[in-house]
Amino acid sequence: MHELSIALSIVDAACEELSRQPHSRVSAVHLRLGPLSGVVKDALTFSYDLACAGTPLQGSELRIEDVPIRIYCDRCDADAEPVSMQAMRCPKCGTPAARTVQGTELQVAALELCEMGAPA
Repeated sequence: MHELSIALSIVDAACEELSRQPHSRVSAVHLRLGPLSGVVKDALTFSYDLACAGTPLQGSELRIEDVPIRIYCDRCDADAEPVSMQAMRCPKCGTPAARTVQGTELQVAALELCEMGAPA
């Protein structure tokens, strides 16, 4: 389950940012996730909770934005959603996709920080 190593990397990166924000805590991590990323969303969510245990991110939420697949068709000279994930073809002309434009994302988009009380 490589989702645990991904979750640990997310937590490490967030903790590194927290070291630059000494009076803050992370309430949520916003992640963009495409279906072609090779990551199972439910497994990542479960792993995130495990990875956060005993860290400054414990109790934070992982908010995942699902990013749809988009392909580029040379014949139509346009981006489009493919017929299906198994048939990466243009929905208009049926031409196989020249390239994937979107859908491979595994990206931390934002950290939602809350200020903690400043030390007295």
